[in-house]
Amino acid sequence: MIEQDTIKLLRECDAGVKMGVESINSVIDHVKDNDFRFILNESKDRHSKLDHEIRAQLDRFEDDGKDPSAMAKGMSAIKTNFMLGIKDTDKTVADLMTDGCNMGVKSLNRYLNQYEAADEVSKDITKKLINLEEKLAVDIRQFL
Repeated sequence: MIEQDTIKLLRECDAGVKMGVESINSVIDHVKDNDFRFILNESKDRHSKLDHEIRAQLDRFEDDGKDPSAMAKGMSAIKTNFMLGIKDTDKTVADLMTDGCNMGVKSLNRYLNQYEAADEVSKDITKKLINLEEKLAVDIRQFL
């Protein structure tokens, strides 16, 4: 049970970190403020570093990980394109990113509770990812 929960939790972290990087990539060209762009790039770098940690843990179990669901990616793209089509501003980007961070935090906490038998390493990774998402949401509040 421990191994199965560990793998499942790591897969969700893998999908979450990939979704975070893809989301940043989808909006960063719309950002006009240099400080905002810097915050997003820094967050993307932190997500990528954590992804390497997740991959190393998944490799221990010879698991390929998980990509974000096509539904989640599609809905995110539709919302992003729609919102930026109406109002292409830093405020809109900050709003979209904050919503994404909040959804990520909510999902990751749910998975942390669901896969309670997971090992401490995978739980710590999940908490790191939650903290990254929370930090980004706080850091970009000034652009809302």
